[in-house]
Amino acid sequence: MPKKRFALIGAGLFGEIHAKAYSAHPEVEFAAVCDLDEARAKEIAERYGAAKHCTDWREVVQEAGVDAVSVATPDFAHAEIAIGAAEAGKHLLVEKPLAATVRECEQIISAAKEQGVKLMVDFHNRWSPAFHEAHRLLREGALGTPRFVYFRLSNTTFVPLKMLSWAERSSPLWFLGSHAIDIVCWLAGEYPERVYSAARRGVLKERGVDAPDLYQSTLEFPSGTVASIENCWLLPESAPSVFDLKCEIVGSEATINIDTSSNRTVEVVDAQGTHYAEILGGPLIHGKQLGFMVESIRHFADCVIHDREPLVSGEVGLEVTRVACAIEESAERGEPVVIVR
Repeated sequence: MPKKRFALIGAGLFGEIHAKAYSAHPEVEFAAVCDLDEARAKEIAERYGAAKHCTDWREVVQEAGVDAVSVATPDFAHAEIAIGAAEAGKHLLVEKPLAATVRECEQIISAAKEQGVKLMVDFHNRWSPAFHEAHRLLREGALGTPRFVYFRLSNTTFVPLKMLSWAERSSPLWFLGSHAIDIVCWLAGEYPERVYSAARRGVLKERGVDAPDLYQSTLEFPSGTVASIENCWLLPESAPSVFDLKCEIVGSEATINIDTSSNRTVEVVDAQGTHYAEILGGPLIHGKQLGFMVESIRHFADCVIHDREPLVSGEVGLEVTRVACAIEESAERGEPVVIVR
């Protein structure tokens, strides 16, 4: 059977993870890389064996031989590309969040359904061993009735000030909170009916990036479960990891504590300080790319190749965006927001 041909649109730091996954998949031909930065597109194409590179995403989606595309552009730049790719009959893996508005999410989903193509949102933490285990324990009733979920996912200032050239067009809510919202809802097994959030600005703006510093959000679920989500871009660059992820799930009978960022599985101490090696998401072991960030992309590839439905649908992406938009609205208005579906 001929290999399926996959292409990448958006060759930034995370786009390269997609390139690694496709280039190493035995049933995939990594066909093309597209990025606004032509030098970067060429670099990633050559490094991972893609035959073609370009700077116009339309060139990729209009190519008849391409079966599927990953959209790994900045979060605010998903909708037009994803809709265009779906309308061109390409299967779609879209990085989180699916889009920045509910309407855009609905348009992407509609285009995918009309053309009969698969649509998956890359909420890769669902493949994290830690969260998969927590989900299993919750579904088996090991915690009794879930009552409270605390989720912290924050970055050091390196991310908005140095890593993301487009930080002013995003926020800790969209860049980090979309992951947090998805996992909290997945663990709870439902979506919230009311949210309340507070956001703050000023620190990053004083340092040249006009983006929110933080969001602190409370989610209330129909079952009575309450979740608290913290997202900020203010951790010092001297922190041992560029991200800090902690989660506590409190049930009527037991509690689960998760720490995937500072667990000290591998601790390196050198002249610059102490560093925690990131070994769960995407380690390179004996020349093979492993880790849950790659597994979610492989899952999408397998779904396209073997005609299966992805575990994370476009509708999941829609609900996460719906919650994120309600959180933004609550922070702006300074009052709780009831989510209408």
